[in-house]
Amino acid sequence: MPTRRKFLSSSAAGLAALAASPSAEALSLPPLPVAGKPLVISTWDTGLSANQGAWQVLSKGGRALDAVEAGVMVTEASQNCCVGLGGNPDREGIVTLDACIMDDQFNCGSVAALERIKHPISVARRIMERTPHVMLVGEGAQQFAVAQGFPLEAQKLSPDAEKAYKEWLKTSQYKPVVNIENSGSKKGTGPVGGANNHDTIAMLAQDAQGRLSGSCTTSGMGFKMRGRLGDSPLIGSGLFVDNAVGAAAATGQGEDVIRIAGAHTVVELMRQGMSPKAACKAAIERVAKIKGDKAKDIQVCFIAISAQGQHGAFALQKGFSYAVCDAQNQQQLIQAEYLLK
Repeated sequence: MPTRRKFLSSSAAGLAALAASPSAEALSLPPLPVAGKPLVISTWDTGLSANQGAWQVLSKGGRALDAVEAGVMVTEASQNCCVGLGGNPDREGIVTLDACIMDDQFNCGSVAALERIKHPISVARRIMERTPHVMLVGEGAQQFAVAQGFPLEAQKLSPDAEKAYKEWLKTSQYKPVVNIENSGSKKGTGPVGGANNHDTIAMLAQDAQGRLSGSCTTSGMGFKMRGRLGDSPLIGSGLFVDNAVGAAAATGQGEDVIRIAGAHTVVELMRQGMSPKAACKAAIERVAKIKGDKAKDIQVCFIAISAQGQHGAFALQKGFSYAVCDAQNQQQLIQAEYLLK
């Protein structure tokens, strides 16, 4: 017959075992909200409206992945020189779109050289969720999109893009224009001749449970060579997410972001203990060192969020801004620090 002391001892052991083994019900509960979150940041002043699209998801306790898709869809749907089907075409007069998306579990999807589909970011997500692949390109990407129910839009230029293309054809010359994103962020085409050469809406978000995700979408360089691809759809260059460390995204001259695997580099620098801004700055310094005297002719910028909810950015040249929407739904446009004075 058990003694009282043995009974109490066995009872205590049972309670300890119960505490150490969470029930199925407990395991099914969502993680608790994290103080100071959610948070969303995105590139350029177009990010203000894009962030509001993301906030519609985040403010209701939604996933960061859903937020970064919804947010950049706002920009894709706008008549914009450099994002979505309203963007400037390549040298053959055809608009091609690139996008990628990545979540907190290293799941990622990407689409490149996509034609006649309004929301490439959503196609990228379908690739991530419904295929064994990460990236689809060109005709195959379009076939997949149509099979998934995305409608084919008309193969025609927006009025602004058609006007810009006709003007460009007079000289057919390409010259990078620093901070063309600022001109392209408004309806219309901005300066022509050297022309709207690139733009990107890149977005990073952290939801109330601390999960990070990112997205990136673009129509690429205006009047680019047929088939040209920049950093925006490339996981590790235009976008990278590691939920244990942070997330980063790029905008600007894609070729030079690719040279240093930019977004991945920023995340790895944060892994070493750097703040988001310091990591972005260190990556920019690498670009500048590689380019030498030619650095003055381009713009490259990075944005980043750490797993702890800090955010930061840095640019090669003056003029880059990024939009922030925090847990209090307070919107602000921050002018990033820059390297070349």
